[in-house]
Amino acid sequence: MRWYQLDVDHVEQKLNVAADKGLPGKQADERLKQLGPNVLEEEKGTSRWLLFLKQFQDFMVLVLLAATLIAGLLGEFVDAIAIMVIVIVNGFIGYFQEQKAEKSLAKLKELSAPVATVLRDGEWEKVPSQEIVAGDVIRVSSGDRIPADIRIIQSNSMETEESALTGESLPVMKHASSISRDHLDPQDQVNMAFMGTLVTRGAGKGIVVGTGMNTVMGQIASLMVKTKKIITPLENKLAELGKILIFVALALTALVVVVGVYQGHPVYNMFLAGVSLAVAAIPEGLPAIVTVALSLGVQRMIRKKAIVRKLSAVETLGSASVICSDKTGTMTENQMTVKELFLNGEHLYVTGDGYDIRGDYFRDKEKVNDKFPNLESMLLYGMLCNHAELKIKKGKYYVDGDPTDGALLVAARKIGLKPDHGQYRIVKEIPFDSDRKRMSVIVEDENKRRFVITKGAPDVLLPRTSFVMENSGRKLMKAAEKGKIDQAINQMGEKALRTIAIGIKPLSSQDTLESTFLENDLTFIGLYGMIDPPRKEVKAAIAECRQAGIKTVMITGDHVKTARAIAMNLQLLPENGLVLDGSQLNQMSTEELQEIIDRVYVFARVTPEHKLKIVNAFQAKGHIVAMTGDGVNDAPAIKASDIGISMGRSGTDVTKEASSLILMDDNFATIKAAINEGRNIYENIRKFIRYLLASNVGEILVMLFAMLLALPLPLVPVQILWVNLVTDGLPAMALGLDKPEEDVMRRAPRNPREGVFARGLGFKIVSRGILIGLVTLIAFILSYQNNPDNLIYGQTVAFTTLVMAQLIHVFDCRSDHSVFARNPFENIYLVLAVLSSLLLLLVAIYFEPLQPVFHTTFLSLRDWMLIIVLSSLPTVLFGFTKK
Repeated sequence: MRWYQLDVDHVEQKLNVAADKGLPGKQADERLKQLGPNVLEEEKGTSRWLLFLKQFQDFMVLVLLAATLIAGLLGEFVDAIAIMVIVIVNGFIGYFQEQKAEKSLAKLKELSAPVATVLRDGEWEKVPSQEIVAGDVIRVSSGDRIPADIRIIQSNSMETEESALTGESLPVMKHASSISRDHLDPQDQVNMAFMGTLVTRGAGKGIVVGTGMNTVMGQIASLMVKTKKIITPLENKLAELGKILIFVALALTALVVVVGVYQGHPVYNMFLAGVSLAVAAIPEGLPAIVTVALSLGVQRMIRKKAIVRKLSAVETLGSASVICSDKTGTMTENQMTVKELFLNGEHLYVTGDGYDIRGDYFRDKEKVNDKFPNLESMLLYGMLCNHAELKIKKGKYYVDGDPTDGALLVAARKIGLKPDHGQYRIVKEIPFDSDRKRMSVIVEDENKRRFVITKGAPDVLLPRTSFVMENSGRKLMKAAEKGKIDQAINQMGEKALRTIAIGIKPLSSQDTLESTFLENDLTFIGLYGMIDPPRKEVKAAIAECRQAGIKTVMITGDHVKTARAIAMNLQLLPENGLVLDGSQLNQMSTEELQEIIDRVYVFARVTPEHKLKIVNAFQAKGHIVAMTGDGVNDAPAIKASDIGISMGRSGTDVTKEASSLILMDDNFATIKAAINEGRNIYENIRKFIRYLLASNVGEILVMLFAMLLALPLPLVPVQILWVNLVTDGLPAMALGLDKPEEDVMRRAPRNPREGVFARGLGFKIVSRGILIGLVTLIAFILSYQNNPDNLIYGQTVAFTTLVMAQLIHVFDCRSDHSVFARNPFENIYLVLAVLSSLLLLLVAIYFEPLQPVFHTTFLSLRDWMLIIVLSSLPTVLFGFTKK
């Protein structure tokens, strides 16, 4: 028999699991070892050898290797071996850079992998989906991606969307009963849920019956996971730039060769020098360094609790001009505490904070107990219409589940009520979702009497109530009673309290259990007023975003007065700022919203559909929008935004998949930190582009100027390649680790359409490159004229001046303003990289066995004084101009 034909008891027996306790942890570990991880097979990555050989497939490197081979055949063994060694070392550096990038991206994928809620040893816990095994009992709800094939054992109006398997986008209602028919297709197995499908409504539990390749998804070859590298817009820009630079470098190199041959230099020497110069001048390592810089930046973001799912988001973060943030849990602690009740037309005040069950109820200053009319009933209803569990760990209570539900549990515990459902049975549940904004349960007591409990937003519940409970009992809801309730809602809102209404409806045994009937003609019991305190760090983060030219917009489902009070508390809402609610949004066209959107700072009573309208309006005004979300219906707005941000703790799988950034701590301050880091990553990439290209311009121009002036070659091929190796590798990488400049969050958001050379970068590259070339040439002319019989001496001075000019120039690249604007020892990695390069330079000059290889000779103190003065000029001269 197949899984869908077995009843739940048989499934438990076959998989040796109890549905109420789950698998023991040890048994789950054994099954994982035996069955393997719950993953689909992927394409194998590039082997290490192929990755290494890939470093030598560049056309110019192949030409250089061929030229080196010819040099060896002509008897230039020293030069040939030296060039070959440098090319191989360069290859190793490129290989390690690419491997580092691949490992970082793999780590990123691992961190953003989905998790599942699994029952093990009687406790619900979060487990990475790849560690799920057959026999695990799992819990899923709206917005979750099914992690494996499961036999459903409990369904609360659960529906799944199975288009990934069947191509049919209509949701399928699921139930737990066995099906006797044979040979059913997956889409007809309505008591099964399959890996990769999506829960669109309701909630349920199931036992895992298939994992990895032993799932329906695993059997479909066309849906096998293929690895595909996503190229970011910046990498695309740099790839295009690289093609232009290759053309320019080759043209200038050809000019150097032609002029050199015309001036009488041997053709072979000029050809080898030209090819070496082309290899050094073409920034072929730039894409790898960019990927490494992005990856390293992403690692820093992870330490700050932000997981980047798409590398392109790193670039976009620096351009963000509006952050649309949910209030609950992102700007607030998401630790609800009931502070006030409204029942019997009166206000009761509750003491105690957080999830501590100690606390009392007061009417004015008079303490009341569970004998107060309707108090115990109201708190009991809140406890029954509830999914959360109050647990204790190391002497402290915490909530497993929704914080609002947790607050209702704590409120009930304060008068001694305990969640013993023995005398009450939940017959049916109509789950909460963002459209309904309410949750209902049908409860049967020990006398078989049934009643509906509904809780939800007051503006949703009140239109469905016909009666109100007071001291004297149930009475018809009239305008006077409704006015009192509205007044209570407003009063609580002004205190920044979030309000939840609760109502009941008795049922007879003949009443239908259809949802439309159940949630009408309710009896209003009371209001809970609960506070969710703002996170301490959020006010400062909002102020810092304002300094950075970023507008923060609060989006909430709360009452307008509650939203306004919290926004004022966070100093988010300026004096002339507008607050809009959902009903006003409904009446506005997108064009009307666009006209006023720049003055709106708070959106209250908002649905996920409104979020999409808000994103579109901001984008139409030219803003780059970051939008947060956690529910399944938030996915369209998150996808439409420029930077979709999902919640790591409370977010559903579908929102995480739609997002480009996941907040591991659901904290607004983490968005600010991610923007700060995103701006810094982009600036660091600009820094090493500036450094590499200015250095390369200097290398080409020193050779070109020398040829035009009919001078001997100031640098030999092996020196050119050594300069490229020593200066382009470690210092450029270390720039990618630079900390942000002090004013990085005081600058306006970057225009997303700006080019790589914007904001004066092109001028900096050309001007510093020309100066580096000139001072190197001056050093060569002065030393060569003083000692015309010793060309090697002149070439050593030029070689050293070029390296030193680049190593000093790297510190100038750290600031947009001036080399004197930053402490050079702030970036210890850069200091160590420069010292390493300097050491390699000294070895090439002073280690006698290498002098014939690098065509170098000893330099005196006087030579060094000339070199240091000249090599400092490009940096120092511009240090005073701030350009």
